[in-house]
Amino acid sequence: MFSIFVRQLNNSLCGIWGLMENIFTDEYFMKKALQEAEMAFDKGEIPVGAVIVVNNTVIARSHNLTELLNDVTAHAEMQAITAAANFLGGKYLKDCTLYVTLEPCQMCAGALYWSQITKIVYGASDDHRGFVKMGTQLHPKTVVVRGVMANEASELMKRFFAERRK
Repeated sequence: MFSIFVRQLNNSLCGIWGLMENIFTDEYFMKKALQEAEMAFDKGEIPVGAVIVVNNTVIARSHNLTELLNDVTAHAEMQAITAAANFLGGKYLKDCTLYVTLEPCQMCAGALYWSQITKIVYGASDDHRGFVKMGTQLHPKTVVVRGVMANEASELMKRFFAERRK
């Protein structure tokens, strides 16, 4: 009887642990970046949001602040890089992943190169100003994942610019 109880308990725990392992997907963290983008939208900023994650923990989050700070360098990625470096106590973001709703621009890609970030996951592509179009290289060890929740990120951008044109 006791062995049946132990097997049932073990099966239940395995089910719980299996569920917990699957919760931290690229989509899970991109949703957090999209929440940041919504905050930018609400402030009249171009709606780009970013989070930086290490060991499945968000250590930095930001959104565009260029209008509020009157600073062309205050992109979501730049803000997040600074916050993550401060959190970690060093300038390198090894073992970190950046989730950003829009493909990073040339400036942000340069900063990401120097940070030696391990992984970049972005939503919508930027066919006009993105680092791919501009030919900017990332650190050779940086892994890039494109198009995660691209439709949601793209729709937010379209909605923002449609409202601006009214």
